[in-house]
Amino acid sequence: MWVKLCCLLLYFLALFVLARVFEAVAWYESGFLATQLVDPVALSFRKLRTILECRGLGHSGLPEKKDVRELVEKSGDLMEGELYSALKEEEASESVSSTNFSGEMHFYELVEDTKDGIWLVQVIANDRSPLVGKVHWEKMVKKVSRFGIRTGTFNCSSDPRYCKRRGWLKSTLIMSVPQTSTSKGKVMLKEYSGRKIEVEHIFKWITAHAASRIKTIYNSEHLKEEWNKSDQYRLKIYLFASLDQPPAFFSALSVKFTGRVEFIFVNVENWDNKSYMAEIGIYKTPSYILRTPEGIYRYGNNTGEFISLRAMDSFLRSLQPEVNDLFVLSLVLVNLMAWMDLFITQGATIKRFVVLISTLGTYNSLLIISWLPVLGFLQLPYLDSFYEYSLKLFRYSNTTTLASWVRADWMFYSSHPALFLSTYLGHGLLIDYFEKKRRRNNNTDEVNANNLEWLSSLWDWYTSYLFHPIASFQHFPFDSDWDEDPDLFLERLAFPDLWLHPLIPTDYIKNLPMWRFQCLSAHSDEEMLETFPDSESDSDSENKEVFSSDREVSEDDELSTFHGCSDGERRCGAEACSCASHYCHHEPCERRARPYSSYGSTGDLEPDWSAWPSDMLHCTECVVCLENFAKGCLLMGLPCGHVFHQNCIMKWLAGGRHCCPVCRWASYKKKQPYTHPQPLSSEPPS
Repeated sequence: MWVKLCCLLLYFLALFVLARVFEAVAWYESGFLATQLVDPVALSFRKLRTILECRGLGHSGLPEKKDVRELVEKSGDLMEGELYSALKEEEASESVSSTNFSGEMHFYELVEDTKDGIWLVQVIANDRSPLVGKVHWEKMVKKVSRFGIRTGTFNCSSDPRYCKRRGWLKSTLIMSVPQTSTSKGKVMLKEYSGRKIEVEHIFKWITAHAASRIKTIYNSEHLKEEWNKSDQYRLKIYLFASLDQPPAFFSALSVKFTGRVEFIFVNVENWDNKSYMAEIGIYKTPSYILRTPEGIYRYGNNTGEFISLRAMDSFLRSLQPEVNDLFVLSLVLVNLMAWMDLFITQGATIKRFVVLISTLGTYNSLLIISWLPVLGFLQLPYLDSFYEYSLKLFRYSNTTTLASWVRADWMFYSSHPALFLSTYLGHGLLIDYFEKKRRRNNNTDEVNANNLEWLSSLWDWYTSYLFHPIASFQHFPFDSDWDEDPDLFLERLAFPDLWLHPLIPTDYIKNLPMWRFQCLSAHSDEEMLETFPDSESDSDSENKEVFSSDREVSEDDELSTFHGCSDGERRCGAEACSCASHYCHHEPCERRARPYSSYGSTGDLEPDWSAWPSDMLHCTECVVCLENFAKGCLLMGLPCGHVFHQNCIMKWLAGGRHCCPVCRWASYKKKQPYTHPQPLSSEPPS
């Protein structure tokens, strides 16, 4: 997770540097920056009209270029970045979708139950033609969609009873606007009553109703009273301008941020005394001033702060975010980080996508689960102070120059999604290249594995996990074998706890039989009793040493285990081995056991087979370390019957090899007990 987070941070840093490079290239080619002011006098009539349409100011009654230029100057300063965005938006010929309502419930859910948006709905009465023709309606939809106004069509033929109850007996236009200034307030429906069915007249009607929700100040006394008043709003944004009504984007934002930000329009067109404006720091008009508890902030002085709906919406969201905004941001970041797994994971293509799907599911599930207590935590009534301090931190951090750069880059890359995706793909390919180069020397098989090999290994892994017994619930030796009891298989299918246990539980190891290797000798019973406590202490010390040792076995130790025997030809199988050369009836592993006297104490000693478990094979050598058993050493047996040094076999099993080094029988699976043949008598026949 931390690796993916670091990769994502590197990607964001690369985007930031790339945006600065684009700015330098644009300045070198054209000689201006995005924050540079544009003189409206140098612009053509078409460009000036485009700027007014993007800001939401009507210009139908202004045929002269001079009047249009003055209206642009009265609405706010024009920057190169805003001009570029407006021209690009006009050239884009994307069709905007409009909703077709199917009935009363559909209309209620989208229009009347939406408390933070404006709707424009064309109602078509039964057996009547629409009020606005198809061509003009498409222009209307495209014009109002710039300001976040949603559109739809309600045909009364789909629900005539609802139209009669509403009084919609003729085709008309309906506009829904929140009635109060509180969040999630009531919605009022207004019907268009104008005679002229033209796009500009309908748009003036919409902007007039939207502007009526904004508090308007016409004199300095009212401004002084409002400026010094403290109410529920922590954020207030003032527009000081000489306009008849605020621009449409300003009115649309007042609806969108209902209950969070208060929008105030100060009409200074007929003011004679502007001394109080100078007292509060307003020296020029038009000005967009943000009033916070920490002070005032002049909007438009930093990078990316254009006089447009999108730019101001991004600015206000960063200062006064909703919980939904933070959730969407966290969702985007988590998914971008999860997609890094597609490039970090090495190996087959199918493996990459399987790991990616698993990571996406895991990360999104954890994100949703982690947000649930956060939402409950924010509902507590005594956390108002925590909420206020959090918003204050947002205001301090997002009014800096660095935050303005980040917002400008966000708007740039969101308007160029192809560039964003291509840079993300290029960054991922670089990560894949360096990760593959790093792993090539360590694990060549994983890097070069193809899809069939990986699917085969995945199937082997799943089947090995599915079919081995759940050793946590059983004791060794097992009462019934897996093959003999099919209920275990059905139980495994019914409860496939794939993520709750490791692949092979290791708790079966503590149930494996252990004992001391003893020999029959001429020593007295008292001597044997004296050495027995020492043997017990040795056993305890060896056990502690084994469990505290490293669980990894070197390659040399692993290769040495295969010198003893192979799967089919050199297996002890059912042969019984004795300690001394004259007691060994067979030659396991193609060599006869050496006399124990050469490894133990002096004299020819016979192993004490009575101390061995009945189902263990008799032998005198450990195939792991290739050494004979010494007197008093601790032995351990596996279900297949083969015996080893306890320390040697523990290292073998702890390294993840859950099988016998000799016959490869599973070390956790029961095997039919072995019956020892009767030893041949050493006495000559009579």
